[in-house]
Amino acid sequence: MKKMVSINLAGMLFHINEDAFHMLNSYLESIGNNLPREERQEVLQEIEARVAELLSGMTNNKKQVIDLEQVKEVIHILGDPEEFEESRENQSKKEDFTMSHNKRLYRDPDNRVLGGVCGGLGAYFNIDPVLFRLIFIIIFLVFGTGLIIYLVLWLITPEALTMSQKMEMKGQQFTFDDFKKKARSEYEDMKNHFKGQKDS
Repeated sequence: MKKMVSINLAGMLFHINEDAFHMLNSYLESIGNNLPREERQEVLQEIEARVAELLSGMTNNKKQVIDLEQVKEVIHILGDPEEFEESRENQSKKEDFTMSHNKRLYRDPDNRVLGGVCGGLGAYFNIDPVLFRLIFIIIFLVFGTGLIIYLVLWLITPEALTMSQKMEMKGQQFTFDDFKKKARSEYEDMKNHFKGQKDS
């Protein structure tokens, strides 16, 4: 039997397995170490509030104890600690994020039919990905090479996993405000998911 601890995040009480608690605590400490001292407390309070929202969306009457997999999911949603330092710098500098300097091609996991190649191309060139899907189909039907080209792009193009990568894919600057909006969106999605489960 795993040992369980109770923690308070942003005024919300959670029961969490000990191994999950250690991972979450290390994650928050790493974020704090990547922030300027004068901003650390304020930013960590904001992050803890987002963590609390996400964790509350993962609990219900049947699942009341947070486990390691749920903490990993929260960390995946919020991103690596290094991203917070970058996002704070971007927020304070408010520099223009130009396509030629910062845009990068990724596979888009949020807009994919197979591997997200066309979704990534659509985001990179700011074109509807349906157009790229049609192009690959036409190349496949006419020349027989469309599938091969797609598979090669699938293999060599990295997938946009973190928030900063998804913003970079679209040529946008990842700021701390984006982090807060993303976490809030994920929380609302989870809340709606669990509400749908209860209704059904």
